[in-house]
Amino acid sequence: MKKLIQIRNVVKTFDKQVVLKGISLDIDENEFVTLLGPSGCGKTTLLRIIAGFLEPSEGQVLIDGEDMQGVPAYKRDVNTVFQHYALFPHLDVYDNIAFGLNIKKQPKDIIDQKVMRMLSLVGLEGYEHRDIALMSGGQQQRVAIARALVNEPKVLLLDESLSALDKNLRKEMQLELKQIQQEVGITFVFVTHDQEEALTMSDKIVIMKDGEIEQIGTPTEVYNEPIDKYCASFIGDSNIIDGIMKKDNQVFFDDVNYDCVDKGFHDNEPVDIVIRPEDIDIVERNRGLLNGEVKSVLFKGVHYEVIAETSSGTSKTVTMHVTGEHDVVNTEAHERISATSFRMDIEDVPNLNDSEVIARANAQAWTDDGRDISLTKVDYDVKEAVGTYECTFATDAGTAITIKIDVVKPMAVEDAENEEGIQAFDFYRTIDEIKESVALDTDLIRWADAYAWNMEDNSQVEIWDVKYDFDDEHITAGDYQITFSTQGRELKIETTDKFEEGQRIGLKWNPEDIHVMRKMG
Repeated sequence: MKKLIQIRNVVKTFDKQVVLKGISLDIDENEFVTLLGPSGCGKTTLLRIIAGFLEPSEGQVLIDGEDMQGVPAYKRDVNTVFQHYALFPHLDVYDNIAFGLNIKKQPKDIIDQKVMRMLSLVGLEGYEHRDIALMSGGQQQRVAIARALVNEPKVLLLDESLSALDKNLRKEMQLELKQIQQEVGITFVFVTHDQEEALTMSDKIVIMKDGEIEQIGTPTEVYNEPIDKYCASFIGDSNIIDGIMKKDNQVFFDDVNYDCVDKGFHDNEPVDIVIRPEDIDIVERNRGLLNGEVKSVLFKGVHYEVIAETSSGTSKTVTMHVTGEHDVVNTEAHERISATSFRMDIEDVPNLNDSEVIARANAQAWTDDGRDISLTKVDYDVKEAVGTYECTFATDAGTAITIKIDVVKPMAVEDAENEEGIQAFDFYRTIDEIKESVALDTDLIRWADAYAWNMEDNSQVEIWDVKYDFDDEHITAGDYQITFSTQGRELKIETTDKFEEGQRIGLKWNPEDIHVMRKMG
């Protein structure tokens, strides 16, 4: 097939910032090509260079074999449909479409023939004298396309031209746009960040990231054979898993070897694995390749989206000491005061101050009618050594309470397989504090000073789950176990069958449903 557009090592720099980093791309005649990527990846800059609105800092753009260096936009056999259409509000539909032909001073009968043909092509017969301002977004988009196509360019460029439409109209226009491209038989280059648009309309998808091309292929190729984690997550929903390629046709993750159809990797090479949600089947427990538990179910119209947890994350269990302590009451001053004993990491002692002690102890004082009172005395002498220390809080009126501060060494749990660490401390709380909590999971994390991190780069990891077996509305004094966990392995599944949260299930897939990718970088 003839190469209509040839982009050779194109670099574009703005104020010393490199936006395009040596892009090379061939676009064939009569092809529908989509430039796909997030905001800031360079796709619109590349489109504007093809159009002639920008000149490349380095490299070449050839259209139909001719070097476009120095050729202005109006002399290129290219037309552009912009994101906001840029229609002329003072002209009706007919005159908007005919604008370019009038500039070229074509005969009136030829203009009329071409405009009426375009109106028929975009489904706007009878609208030729309609005021542009009275037309819907979809109709205005059709006018913009007709105005671009009536000049019979070799290439039509579309810059996110469906983004202003509502969801249903957008889906309708995706199909119409592809149909128009097939009918007129010219090359379309379409810019979008919407993966569904790219899959629906394209002959070829160009996935971009940070000014570079990550992958080029047909919709089927980029969906079924993504080259890396970035492309897999950008095209369609993906379950992406860290694994080890043990040998050809065998990959290892979550302590199990699985058959696959991939080969050509080094033995024991770290890899990324993608399994699409629609390729996973839910079966009876112990009848699949692994077991799981349904964490959530979301109805999506034609199917259910099920999230199943198949392995736990990194966990740490601590003891919550619940006491029946009540507020200290000063009847003469008509005041009350409360505070709770707490434990803290020995490493935090050097940075301890009054404000932090008050916060950790949840210390507060108030009058009988509910007005807050300042704590004017915070008395403690905590050493940088393991032990138990007293702390007294008091008001000006002498209303006081004494608590214990237990200084301990951190006992972290490190999970080499998940490359995560987690720590948390035993803690004290009163019955009233637990009953009055409006976000108990969040408060438990705060009270236990629970924290998780990535062992590779020390970045924070979210505490995903807080498990306990007490009823906070009817809790009594005693000791309770609280387990904090990071997110375990969760798989997304698309199914037409209904499942319930907490249901224990089995999961299975075929070897060809596993796609193994090399690690990025």
